[in-house]
Amino acid sequence: MAAKFETYLDKAGEHRFRLKAGNGEIILSSQGYNANAGCANGIESVRKHASDDANYEKKQGDSGKFSFNLKSSNHQVIGTSQSYRSASGRDNGIESVKKNAPDAGIEEQT
Repeated sequence: MAAKFETYLDKAGEHRFRLKAGNGEIILSSQGYNANAGCANGIESVRKHASDDANYEKKQGDSGKFSFNLKSSNHQVIGTSQSYRSASGRDNGIESVKKNAPDAGIEEQT
């Protein structure tokens, strides 16, 4: 199975996307958008910014879990990762976004 962006409506009626790796694991999730066009722009922003290491903000929470944000050139968060148990897991997640985002298809769930 190839990587893909899934778009969907959340419970609040906002448009969101998630990037899934070829194994079906969610590797990046978006904020909520008021319109589907905003969601589509978010996906294009992920594709544009995914390859640059400088666009990733690596984080470690108080609970000891690791995560990351992908940011655009204006420093706005475009997508957020799941939580990982280790820094190496988080770093593998970043590499997966870098590898999969540019060519991932789009599947609408809404």
